[in-house]
Amino acid sequence: MLWNLIATVFAGLGTAGVGLLAYSISRKRLPKWIIPIGAGVGMLGYQIYAEYTWFDFKQTQLPRSSVVVSSETHSIAWKPWTFVFPMTTVFTVLDKENLRYISADDQDIVEFVLYRFEKDYSERVKPQGYLLNCLNREMLKINEHRKPILDSIQTLSPADPLNSLVCSD
Repeated sequence: MLWNLIATVFAGLGTAGVGLLAYSISRKRLPKWIIPIGAGVGMLGYQIYAEYTWFDFKQTQLPRSSVVVSSETHSIAWKPWTFVFPMTTVFTVLDKENLRYISADDQDIVEFVLYRFEKDYSERVKPQGYLLNCLNREMLKINEHRKPILDSIQTLSPADPLNSLVCSD
């Protein structure tokens, strides 16, 4: 977050410099307010760029064994451009390298963790463990002690990408 602030300040300084250069080249015919307006446009432009590239940037930081299972785009009232171009603010990742296969009562069960990345005013990562029965596609959450949370059971559709990613091996 500190580097984002520093980059925003430098974007503002750079575009203010362009405004100052334009003001000087025009022999002071342009209005003087072009300099702070340029700084504001530069900082706003950098912030918009950083928010729209957040999803792609985070994907480059993930391990090779990670697969994005789902993503969500949202429009935000105080960012009116997001109504035209919604931005990705949430995505869920499966680390295929850490799947744990369990066989019990002729059932193929897979234990795995989904990581939910959320971008708001700050970034958050919420890991959640799951058990998935590959035969009947029933999935339920597990707590930090690896005990099933029985009231969280849900059935995945046959076309659900999570089902094919986890149960394909």
